Amino acid sequence: MSKEQKLSKWYFGGVASAMACCCTHPLDLLKVQLQTQQEGKLSVVKLTINIVKKQGVLALYNGLSASLLRQLTYSTTRFGIYEIVKQRMDKDSGFGSRVALAAFAGSAGGLVGTPADKINVRMQNDIKLSPDKRLNYKHAVDGLWRVYRDEGIPRLFSGATAATFRAALMTIGQLSFYDQIKKMLLTTPYFQDNLTTHFVASLSAGAIATTLTQPLDVLKTRTMNAKPGEFKGMWDIILYTAKLGPLGFFKGYVPAFVRLAPQTILTFVFLEQLRFNFGVLPKGV
Repeated sequence: MSKEQKLSKWYFGGVASAMACCCTHPLDLLKVQLQTQQEGKLSVVKLTINIVKKQGVLALYNGLSASLLRQLTYSTTRFGIYEIVKQRMDKDSGFGSRVALAAFAGSAGGLVGTPADKINVRMQNDIKLSPDKRLNYKHAVDGLWRVYRDEGIPRLFSGATAATFRAALMTIGQLSFYDQIKKMLLTTPYFQDNLTTHFVASLSAGAIATTLTQPLDVLKTRTMNAKPGEFKGMWDIILYTAKLGPLGFFKGYVPAFVRLAPQTILTFVFLEQLRFNFGVLPKGV
């Protein structure tokens, strides 16, 4: 039986995302720091040099434990729901059905992953603060415990609205478009179900996902990084960001794409390899 016919297990997406996260975390950290700069004076290169000079190369991996926890909650949920339902859908189901499924799966993943995402943003932003203002979470679990203890359970889910909408758009851009683009490529005589096809489809999906999610990603990051009482609500954050003009909602776009493109590519490459090597055959085959 051909490996191409194998199906993914529900947890493959979370594992693949966590593996990819280990490779792209420094880019995610730079994206967060650019998004939380109101003036935006530092470029990606200058920001990187500044961090390495002051705190060393390992500072680029600050918050890695939170990033991994986020992927193991957020991505496992969204990939799991998407894969399980997709495998039970009619083979003739159209692109619109997969978009709706991706939106639902992404929303669920965004809500589940919000606490870890909040700690991830705070830990990544911590290194640019002065020592007396840093939160100094030891790791992701310590961060979750301290937010629960000092700020209460509701604060763990602050930013959940933006995170949920962003996750829905991200999952549409990544999963449904990846499947659609891959399907279109495989109908041509130039592509087969191999690494080249996975690369082209995932790169395209990464570009689409970045464009769809960047405005919400900026708002989510500002919400999660805000101090208690700093903003009255989401509209207040939108107005604050709008002071920078329309491009203010796309702050950090370049590092977001530079980070999300390899993240998406690696995720789907790892996912396809997990499917090829450890996947299951469809029932009745």
